[in-house]
Amino acid sequence: MGQSNKRKSTKTNSPVTSFKSPWQNGYVERMVGTIRRDCLDHHIILGEKHLRKVLTVYLDYYQQDRTHCGLDKDSPDRRMEEQKPRSGKVVALPRSGGLHHRYTWQKAA
Repeated sequence: MGQSNKRKSTKTNSPVTSFKSPWQNGYVERMVGTIRRDCLDHHIILGEKHLRKVLTVYLDYYQQDRTHCGLDKDSPDRRMEEQKPRSGKVVALPRSGGLHHRYTWQKAA
């Protein structure tokens, strides 16, 4: 089934983006750029299976841990604000294969 037939069968009125016209879909271009800069520029991809694994781990980090300015420095999956314990230290939790980190409080023993 061709692309135009799919659009007719689903009765959507979404515009078709021209080939090699990144300015026509800024949201997708921004996401692709973010994935490239934050993830793919730091890995040597060894094949399709490896690429899928790297992207899956990165997208988990992106949804759960990465802060977004448009969400008031929160993540899309909303995180609870942690209260600082009376005594303790900040610990780094590695994400995305150690490429990124999430920081949390660890109470003193």
